[in-house]
Amino acid sequence: MKNIRNIFNSRFKRNGNFFMALNKILGFKPKEIKYYKKAFTHRSMNIKGPKGNPFNYERLEFLGDAMLSSVIASHLYLEVPSGDEGYLTKMRSKIVSREHLNELGKGLKLIDFVESKIPAGQFGDNIHGNLFEALIGAIFLDKGYKYVEKFIFKRVIIPYVDIETLEGKVISYKSLLIEWCQKEKKVFSYHVYEDTGNDNVRHFSVKLSVDNKIVSKARATSKKKAEEKASKRAFFVFQSKISKMI
Repeated sequence: MKNIRNIFNSRFKRNGNFFMALNKILGFKPKEIKYYKKAFTHRSMNIKGPKGNPFNYERLEFLGDAMLSSVIASHLYLEVPSGDEGYLTKMRSKIVSREHLNELGKGLKLIDFVESKIPAGQFGDNIHGNLFEALIGAIFLDKGYKYVEKFIFKRVIIPYVDIETLEGKVISYKSLLIEWCQKEKKVFSYHVYEDTGNDNVRHFSVKLSVDNKIVSKARATSKKKAEEKASKRAFFVFQSKISKMI
C-alpha cells in the first residue's frame, strides 16, 4: 500500500499549489482536499485508502455523472415547461454527451492534475470527461448539492446551454442516420474492416451503403469512431431530408 500523502507531494512540485489551482477552477475554497486528490488519481497508481478500498476517481465519476444529470434535468424541467419527457431526455443527452464533457474537461485542463503510471499521451479523449464528472462527485462529498449546482451553472449551463441551439445539435450521426433510414424504409449497412496501412496504431475503415449504394467512407482508430465519421459524411449527403426529422 502506498502512502497517499507522499504520492501527492510530487503533484505540488509539477503543478504548483494544488489547493490554489482548485480554488481557481471551483470558484470556492475546498474544505476536504482528500476528495479532490481522489478525483485526480488514476487506477494505475494502485493506491488503497485507510480501509483497503481502491483510491481512484472511478466511483467519484459515477457520483458526478448522477449529480450532473440531476442538475441539468432540473434546469430543463423549469426552463422548458412545454417539453415532454422525450424532448427533455433528448436535450439532457445533448448537454451531457461524452463529446461535450470531454470538451469541458479539456477546457479546464484537468488532465494536468492526474496522478497516473500511464503517460498522459496514451489516454483516450474520454479521460477529460471522466475527470470532469469525478470533480463534480468530489464537490458533492466536500460541500453538498448546492455547491454542485452552482459549479454546474457556472461551468456548463450559463456558458453552453442555449435551448434554441441545442434543439438543432446532433449528438450521434449514426443514430440519426439509422432512424431516418428506418423511417424511410431504406436499406443501410456498415462494412467495417481493419486497415492498418503504414500507421503504428491500428485503424479501421468503413464503407456506408444506403439502398446498396456506397454514400460515404471513413477511417479512424476504432470501429465506433469510423462508423460515426462515415455517418456524419452521409448526413451531409442527405441533409435536406434528414434535417426535417431533427
